[in-house]
Amino acid sequence: MSTLSDRPHTALLVVDVQNGVVAEAHERDRVVTNISTLVGKARAGGVPVVWVQHSSDNLAKDSDEWQLVPELSRDGSEPLIHKTYADSFEATDLEDVLARAGIGHLVVSGAQTDECIRSTIHGAMVRGYDVTLVGDAHTTEDLSEYGAPTPDKVIAHTNLYWQEHRAPGRTAAVQKTEEVTF
Repeated sequence: MSTLSDRPHTALLVVDVQNGVVAEAHERDRVVTNISTLVGKARAGGVPVVWVQHSSDNLAKDSDEWQLVPELSRDGSEPLIHKTYADSFEATDLEDVLARAGIGHLVVSGAQTDECIRSTIHGAMVRGYDVTLVGDAHTTEDLSEYGAPTPDKVIAHTNLYWQEHRAPGRTAAVQKTEEVTF
């Protein structure tokens, strides 16, 4: 049970699955396919899908790189959160959107594992949400030339520590796409 006791609902959060973000991502096509499957499951179950789109100096709003990948289509009625920080809650209306819908549990997918996904799942937990990370529906690019682990290790490590993460009155979990039910 979330510490947001008056919020019994779940939402699927799709973070930064944009052309310029996932172009060089680890197992890009498989991850995008898994996210598409999750979107279909959520819609079929009447669960809100909330889209997050990042912009920065290197990812200019309305540019081709900024657009969501063509394999995913946002329904016009689904909320779209514009962000400029790694944590999808920072300086956005995400909290307001979730509060209005009574959402206390987030199922999280998207990119980049070691930046916006990690920041968002931790930000959600700190704000009182239960958080399920979809372990095969998040990805990152290879930053090993800068000293980071390879993407497969970044993803595996994030899944490992998140499945054991705990906070008072909140739960964290990792599930595969095929295990997620709405």
